[in-house]
Amino acid sequence: MSSNFRIAIRFLLAKKRSMLMSLAGIVFGVGFFISTQAQLSGYQDLFVETILGTDGAIRIEDRIQATSVFVEAGSSKGNSTNFFVSDKNNRRFVEGVEHPESVIEAIMELSNVEATSSVLKGSVQLQSALREDSGQVFGIVVDEHMAVSALEDQIVWGSITDFRQAQMGIILGVKMAARLDVAVGDSLIVRAVDQQRRLKISALYETGVSEIDKKRVFMHINTARSLLKKPHGVSFIQVSVFDRTRTLIDSDLIENMTNHFSTPWQEREKSLLELFKILRISSAITVSTIIIVSGLGMFSMLVMIVMEKTREIAILRSMGYTRGDISSIFLWQGAIVLVVGTIIGCCLGVLMTYGISKLPMPSAGLFTSEFFEVNWSYWHYIQAVVAATFIVMIASLIPARRAARLVPGDVIRGTAA
Repeated sequence: MSSNFRIAIRFLLAKKRSMLMSLAGIVFGVGFFISTQAQLSGYQDLFVETILGTDGAIRIEDRIQATSVFVEAGSSKGNSTNFFVSDKNNRRFVEGVEHPESVIEAIMELSNVEATSSVLKGSVQLQSALREDSGQVFGIVVDEHMAVSALEDQIVWGSITDFRQAQMGIILGVKMAARLDVAVGDSLIVRAVDQQRRLKISALYETGVSEIDKKRVFMHINTARSLLKKPHGVSFIQVSVFDRTRTLIDSDLIENMTNHFSTPWQEREKSLLELFKILRISSAITVSTIIIVSGLGMFSMLVMIVMEKTREIAILRSMGYTRGDISSIFLWQGAIVLVVGTIIGCCLGVLMTYGISKLPMPSAGLFTSEFFEVNWSYWHYIQAVVAATFIVMIASLIPARRAARLVPGDVIRGTAA
């Protein structure tokens, strides 16, 4: 143990109360930083998982119809050449995917594409014995759609097996079923265009997303074709991937390969993802004020130590201690409080995160959850430690430099500033 380190400990112990207050601020600041970030990122991850389980990682929709602009190019000899170039900023779209089989065959060549599902979508009216409501029919091929969605796991009444075996069966959201006052086994009249069918409810699902649970009606794609009078093509192709972080790149590749508009989940949910990001930054700034306050306490404590220990500093200088040695003594004091505070703070963060994850918190809206959602990520701990290190070392640097500038002769004469 170096002499500078031992002297730093002695100076700290001379200010036990101030040192403990600064230490407590760092501990609670780090702990709260970790737990709040774990909660917000946990809810963000749950939201993303819900979206991927309902709408897929990538959605391939309308065919892109390129438009051209007329360009006239002249030359110095007076000759001119006229030609057309593609205008990517003014594209037009043809609704739906006319040849889904060829599109799927092309995108399955991509290594990150896991599975696909062709979906036929349309607006319908549903009538029960007592009420009537509007909805959106999603015509699906059962096995294909199970491979790209979490629909089977989201079923709360009935089963996917019952739906698979009933060609005239449908799956409703629990909110729509409640509004129509129906249950599994009941029949509904479903109307679209000038067609209507009497269909039987095979199962009820709940995603936790209100707009989905009260609107979407799943049925077999052949039944949907007959009802909607769309014998060919589909409305969109839902795609699941192995690595969801690569979907932006894959979406561009798919669009170029298939000439169909492709949207990754990051673009579809951009506004809500930005909201989560803002909340995380806001929370980090708010909680960091605790560490800032503790840093100010550290600054005040070290300044008081410099003022009270001027004679001791002068003696150390006269014994041969350099300015760098004096500065390191005060930096060591900040480092000791920082290391102890961050270690205890990280332990507190673990305990708080674990305790919060066990608290019941039923919620529904953007997603369904029975408990507080948390995300165990080492990045939260790294961010908390970096924030505490920056604040505490800045607070320690100024008193350390002031102590290093003290001149032994001025201290003895009583003229030290």
